[in-house]
Amino acid sequence: MEAREATTETAAQTVALACADAMWRNDRASKAMGMSIQRIAPGEAVLSMTVRPDMTNGHDICHGGFIFTLADSTFAFACNSYNQRTVAQQCAVTFIRAVPAGETLTAHAIERSKAGRGGIYDVTVRDSKNIVVAEFRGHSRTIAGEVLPPNSTTDQ
Repeated sequence: MEAREATTETAAQTVALACADAMWRNDRASKAMGMSIQRIAPGEAVLSMTVRPDMTNGHDICHGGFIFTLADSTFAFACNSYNQRTVAQQCAVTFIRAVPAGETLTAHAIERSKAGRGGIYDVTVRDSKNIVVAEFRGHSRTIAGEVLPPNSTTDQ
């Protein structure tokens, strides 16, 4: 039984990684903002981004929209890790601390609930000192289609 569970976990991880690779190829927005994928697992993702000077607002701190986008992209990679095309249905963010230019942010998305076509994911955004700067909650909805192209293989 344990070997079978390990095989299933490995297969699920392989699918999650393949989905992330497929999505990343076309994710011009996340790439343009300098994001990078740190970790992917079924229902989970970690992305990071360094705040550039052109991402700051009139208060000379990171514009909240960029923090939101980092959290949203991380949410997207987590909820699309099952090879089902999934989009955001609703999202909310709470900004906790100001972030200066030059700071590297890391967002960690965790699946809290997945039932039917809906899911709930929490994303915590931290700075380089591991201090929480924002909390994000996303509600996902699966739509028609799969992330991976038809007839693709995740066996390598």
